[in-house]
Amino acid sequence: MPVRPTAVLPSLLATALAASALTACGGSGSDPDTVKVSFKQSTDNSIHVMDDYLADIKKQFEKANPGKKVELVPIKAPDSEYYTKLQQMLRSAKTAPDLVYEDTFLINSDITSGYLKPLDAYLAKWPDWNRFIDTAKAAAKAEDGKTYGVPDGTDTRGLWYDKGIFAKAGLPADWQPKTWDEVLDAARTIKRRVPDVTPLNVYTGKPAGEAAAMQGFEMLLYGTEDRLYDDSAKKWIAGSQGFEDALSFVETAYREKLGPDVSTALDPNIQTIVRGDLLPKGKLGINLDGSWLPQDWLPGSGHEWPEWSSKLGLAYMPTQHGQAPGKVSMSGGWTWSVPAKAANPDLAFDFIRTMQTKANAQKWYVANSGISVREDVAADPAYAKAQPGIKFFTDLVASTHYRPAYPAYPKVSTAIQEAMEGVTTGDTSVEEAARSYDDSLKEATDDQVIEK
Repeated sequence: MPVRPTAVLPSLLATALAASALTACGGSGSDPDTVKVSFKQSTDNSIHVMDDYLADIKKQFEKANPGKKVELVPIKAPDSEYYTKLQQMLRSAKTAPDLVYEDTFLINSDITSGYLKPLDAYLAKWPDWNRFIDTAKAAAKAEDGKTYGVPDGTDTRGLWYDKGIFAKAGLPADWQPKTWDEVLDAARTIKRRVPDVTPLNVYTGKPAGEAAAMQGFEMLLYGTEDRLYDDSAKKWIAGSQGFEDALSFVETAYREKLGPDVSTALDPNIQTIVRGDLLPKGKLGINLDGSWLPQDWLPGSGHEWPEWSSKLGLAYMPTQHGQAPGKVSMSGGWTWSVPAKAANPDLAFDFIRTMQTKANAQKWYVANSGISVREDVAADPAYAKAQPGIKFFTDLVASTHYRPAYPAYPKVSTAIQEAMEGVTTGDTSVEEAARSYDDSLKEATDDQVIEK
């Protein structure tokens, strides 16, 4: 599932959301035999993957637990509004559901605010927790060392490329670049030989939000020797060469007009344009993007594209100079968490256990074009064959990275997006954009930085 940033909502909207949240969970007087499960419902009425999945789990749970009931509490809202509404609900015992769907992008903000309950006592008695891969477990672990969520899958990122465009450009059908320069060289070849298409898409700028920071910039930065955060020092990293090199890649792509027109690249709907228009219509050569794209093209999605698996190829994103491990990916995802003020936390975790049987987890990964975070599912041939590309993206989990999703991260992400936008438009040089980022980083993290 793609990750997107929060946005600051006007106070009037926030107030309205708070009021609707209070209504949604029905106020006080919780039934001890009913577990209330809140989740993000798609704003696209043609997409009801989560609704169908949870309805099935509800039936299973109620059948296995006579006398217990599940109340599904959908929140139909864009991402930024969902986050705001959820936080309003979590603040009071009168409105807090028993189980909530948390984006790993923001979970630490809710943890720091005291909105979520640590799950370590439950996890210690749940044998299936040993089936989850360590990197996925870390995505829901806070700075206090406790775990506050059970991931329901993850995502990885790589290079999608159009085989037809590659054939016209004289590029190999089984393309696999080994360095950043090879990615840029392929885009330059497309520009020369197939001039009526966009050679390369790298999400950039504030309108693209977290897609720019994660699918774009961090896929580059984590292919260098540098990172955003120093885990040992517990500080954010400023002044790194890798940061400037990643910005230079973005600057080169747009200066040489290898990417979309700047006006298109900075369109807030750029992700929809890429998935719904450029790729299906054969207008984009190379796209640095996520594992979830086929979800938009599956039957019943409203945007069916059954030929995608034969039209598109997949390549991993290489490290900058081909240095070990040779490939890079970033991962995000969502977790199921129990609010600190939940009325029925035990029942909520029982519901998690039902969702996360091997069979149910596998069913969800396939339906959602998600990537398994359970070793037993990843090893199942039925999972690997369920959809083209699943094995490719699952194999990337071994070399993936998770964002340092600490409370300051949303502000750090915004600073990254601003730096990218400056070099994309040509309004600032790489050096100026990097210095501006460093200043913003110090402000966002209360000067908790380490200079490279």
